[in-house]
Amino acid sequence: MDEQRKHAQELAAAVSAAVAKLNIESLAKELGSLRAESQAADFWQEAAAAQETMKQISRLEARVQPWLELQQSIADCTELLELNDDSVQADITEQLNSASQQFDQLKEALKFNGPYDDHDAIISLHAGAGGTDAQDWAGMLLRMYSRYFEKNGWKTTMIDESAGDEAGIKSVTLEVEGDFAYGKLQGEHGVHRLVRLSPFNADNLRQTSFAKVEVMPKINAPEDLEIDEKDLKIDVYRSGGHGGQSVNTTDSAVRITHLPTNIVVAIQNERSQLQNRETAMTIVRSRLAQLQLEQHAEKVSELKGPNEQAAWGNQIRSYVLHPYKQVKDLRTRYETSDPDSVLNGELDPLIDSYLEFILGK
Repeated sequence: MDEQRKHAQELAAAVSAAVAKLNIESLAKELGSLRAESQAADFWQEAAAAQETMKQISRLEARVQPWLELQQSIADCTELLELNDDSVQADITEQLNSASQQFDQLKEALKFNGPYDDHDAIISLHAGAGGTDAQDWAGMLLRMYSRYFEKNGWKTTMIDESAGDEAGIKSVTLEVEGDFAYGKLQGEHGVHRLVRLSPFNADNLRQTSFAKVEVMPKINAPEDLEIDEKDLKIDVYRSGGHGGQSVNTTDSAVRITHLPTNIVVAIQNERSQLQNRETAMTIVRSRLAQLQLEQHAEKVSELKGPNEQAAWGNQIRSYVLHPYKQVKDLRTRYETSDPDSVLNGELDPLIDSYLEFILGK
C-alpha cells in the first residue's frame, strides 16, 4: 500500500504540474463558454461563424478532456487507497500503471507551449536559386510534406499554386489542419538545400538547389492579431487562369499589401472577391504572426519587413543524394543516411529533434 500511495502522489504531482503548464484550467473555462454559446437558439444563423466555433470546441475538447480524465483516474486511485482494502490492491496497481502510460503519451503536449502551437498551419514552398532543378526540388518537398500530412491524417487545402516551367513548382501555398499542426511544422521554416546529380543537365553534373519553406500559424480571427486598416493597401483585379466560368470576367482577384512590412498576398482561386479577400487577410495575419515570433515583437506596429535575401543563404537543412546519401539538420545536428525515407514523408525524427532542441534552449 505504501508503495502504491507514493506512486499515486508522485503521479498526481507530475500531472498537476503539467496541467498548470498547459493552462488546462483556463482552456476548460474557454471550452465551457464556447459550449454555452453553441446552445444559443440563434447559434446557427451565422453558419460560417458557427462552424468555426464548433471547430474550436472540438480542438479544445481534444486538448482538455484527456487531462481531466487522467486527473480523475488518479483521484479515484487515491480514494481507494484511503480505504486500506487489500482486496482492491491489484485493481489499484493496474489503474495506476494505466494512468502512468497515459501520462507518458500526454506529456508530448508539453513540447507545444508556444502561443500558436495548437493552431492549424499555412505552409508555402518557393523555388529558389537553381533554375529548373530548384523548381523540381520545390516539387519534391511538396510531395514529401504531402506524404507526411497523409500519414498523420491531416487535411490539406491548396490555396495557390504556380507550376514550374519544365518541372516541379515555382511556388505553392497550402492550408494544413491537424493536431498541433503549426507546433510540429514550425521547425521546417527556412531554406532547404539539395545536392544531387541533375536530371536536367545533359552532362549529368552535380547540382545544388535551394527552396524556401514558410510555415505560419493560421490566424483566422481578426481579434487574434489586430491590424490597423490604414496599414493595408487592397487592390482588386481580374483573375487569370485556365478558363472556365467567372475567370477573366469579374474583378474577383485580390492583392493585399501590408505597407509597414511590405508583405504582399495575392489570391485569385476563389470564385468571389469576398472569399479571396478573406483568404488573403488570413494569410496576411498568419505571416505577421510568424514575423512577430521571429522578431520577438510585442506589437504588430514594431515589425520590420522580412529579410528575404539573408534567408536564402541561411539553409536549415541539407539533403545530399550524391556523392553520398545524407540528410542533416544544421541547427540540431540530427542526421540520417536514409534521405529516401525522409523524402517519402518520414519526418518525425527531424521534427522531434527540433522540438527537443528548442526546449533545451
